[in-house]
Amino acid sequence: MIRITRTTLAGCSLALVLTAGCSAQDRDAQPTTPGTTPGTMPALADRLTVPAGFTVRYFAQNLSGVRFLALGPDGAVYASVPGANKVMRLTDVDGDGVADSSVVAVSGLNRPQGLAFHKGYLYIANTDGVVRVRLGATGRASGEPEAVNHYSGGGTHWTRSIVFGADSAMYVAVGSSCNLCVEKDSTRAAVMRYDEDGRNGRVFARGLRNAVGIALNPATGQIWVSQNERDNIAPDHQNLPPEEINILRGGGDYGWPYCYSLHGAAVPNPEYHDGARCSGTIPAALEMQAHSAPLGITFLHDATSFPEEYRGDLLVAFHGSWNRDEPTGAKVVRVHIMNGQPVSVEDFVTGWQLANGERWGRPVDAIVYRDGSVLISDDAGGAIYRVSH
Repeated sequence: MIRITRTTLAGCSLALVLTAGCSAQDRDAQPTTPGTTPGTMPALADRLTVPAGFTVRYFAQNLSGVRFLALGPDGAVYASVPGANKVMRLTDVDGDGVADSSVVAVSGLNRPQGLAFHKGYLYIANTDGVVRVRLGATGRASGEPEAVNHYSGGGTHWTRSIVFGADSAMYVAVGSSCNLCVEKDSTRAAVMRYDEDGRNGRVFARGLRNAVGIALNPATGQIWVSQNERDNIAPDHQNLPPEEINILRGGGDYGWPYCYSLHGAAVPNPEYHDGARCSGTIPAALEMQAHSAPLGITFLHDATSFPEEYRGDLLVAFHGSWNRDEPTGAKVVRVHIMNGQPVSVEDFVTGWQLANGERWGRPVDAIVYRDGSVLISDDAGGAIYRVSH
């Protein structure tokens, strides 16, 4: 059932807003974002599906290649754009849930993705090392980015993600250089731990082929990651191996390239047949649909606009498969958590992938916004969406 209500949006005439267990968006008028004019913005009506009672609208558009997001201490949203080697700053001055301005906050970077604020600095995970900057009164870099560490860059998996732990240490996810191989560089296919200033780097957890999403569970202090597992496994590359959510332990080995998780057990990859090696690895905390390409993850503890039953759960952005006969992914899913463990997955926002497998968008990251709603980035659609209840 669809419930239609009238509401007044700042800068717009009265608009019809759909809130239901189907498409939820501003049907008659889309709010204006920087660089666009009314009437030129593609409508979300009948495109995105959310659970009953939720609404999804554009927060910002014209952000081609936008990837990871971070909420600044000033309430602004910072977004990495790796293809342009910059970080953008988006502000919603009037508080209507739509960005009023979009400016370059930091430039001169090297394929930046992960962002984290820590003790007065914005830390940016470039493909080859972390840099940090102080932001001035306008929210822009007050000087040149300062390099704090270096690690292996580029390769098949070039993105880097960053989070600061409960111990104030810096954790950086560094993906593998290949689909399946024994890495010569121990920092690849791993999560690295550094002092908060970037010194004294060491491998914290290994065997993580491409742990793109990384987040601190505020309830337990543990670091969780989403992992993209291998491609082209014989005989069933369509549905094997599952993608993973892993809860990291210091010194833990999560299997890659020797094995993968299936039904809670470590299964040897056919190229290695090393069951003994797999017996000492840690299976996934949760297995998900193969080739979904899970990227950004965010806990919902601070999502105050969401119903209480969502608090403490996790959202995961599925970027979507690339070599599956029947494409999958291109959606945001909710991971249910019970007693500190992920137990199940259900769709939360869908519609970027059409019935014929074509996609008009690909979700990348999700964060909780300052008003308790959730923002979702889309690098293919060049947009950030805001989901509220």
